[in-house]
Amino acid sequence: MFPSSIVATLFVWRWILRLGGPGLIFLGVVDNSVVPLTGSMDVLTIWLAAGHRNVWPYYALMATIGAVIGGYITYALGRKGGKEAIERKLRKEKAEKLFKRFDRWGFESVAVGALLPPPFPLVPVLLAAGALQYSRKKFLAALTLGRSVRYCLVAGIGSLYAGPITSFFSRYYKPTALVLAGIAAIGSFFAIREYMHSRKPKSEAPDALHPSKAA
Repeated sequence: MFPSSIVATLFVWRWILRLGGPGLIFLGVVDNSVVPLTGSMDVLTIWLAAGHRNVWPYYALMATIGAVIGGYITYALGRKGGKEAIERKLRKEKAEKLFKRFDRWGFESVAVGALLPPPFPLVPVLLAAGALQYSRKKFLAALTLGRSVRYCLVAGIGSLYAGPITSFFSRYYKPTALVLAGIAAIGSFFAIREYMHSRKPKSEAPDALHPSKAA
């Protein structure tokens, strides 16, 4: 599975690079909703900004738009699935801690989570926002704030150090693309496994299986 997935993902990566800004939107939607691609958005944003240093705000904007759209999809899934969806994805104790923290620091949780770099897990925060029916307007405002600051910093670094960054990617294009493709393939595998696991019906409670014990 992995070799074919890596080849396919490598092809997609080349296609995204050719697209430029629209490619960032596409990747942002996938990364923030379907399959988390750890570090991929940052690498592509800094890569494109370094190659077109005079228009780095454009790439920061495109990355932000993609991330916000993808984040909203995850929020909507959490809103539809409710708390049970979070508890299936996380251990119940961990889910309860997340809910309590979010009840108190909702806006800050989304904004700071969106700002922090990998490996901070943002998806559980987005799901929690939806599951707890957090205000759509506040959610979008917090997510946009965090992501815009993050990608402005990333794209700005790409523009500021365009020479060394461009030289690095020109020299190590294939290894970098292969690493990112491998991460995407692994992420896809775990996302599919998680989805299949969530589709399995819950086992019946012991008392339901043995009524005599409940008497």
